Amino acid sequence: MTKKGLIHRTVETLERLPEGRIQEIADFADFVLKKHEEQILQKGIETIASESDTFAFLQDEEDLYNESDLKEKY
Repeated sequence: MTKKGLIHRTVETLERLPEGRIQEIADFADFVLKKHEEQILQKGIETIASESDTFAFLQDEEDLYNESDLKEKY
C-alpha cells in the first residue's frame, strides 16, 4: 500500500474512534516521530565523526607491546 493510502486508511480509522483513543494515537505518533528524528541525528553524527580526521592519529599509532613482552601466556 502506498503512503497516501495508508494515511487515508488511518484517518478513516481515527474518525471512528472516541476522542480519548485518538489522543493516545497522537501521543504514540509523536513518540515514533521523535524516535525517528533521533535516529537520523545519530546517523548524521556517526557519519561526521567517521569522516573527520580528529582521531586519525590513532590509526597511525605504533604497537607499544607485542606477544613477546608477556611474562605468562594463558
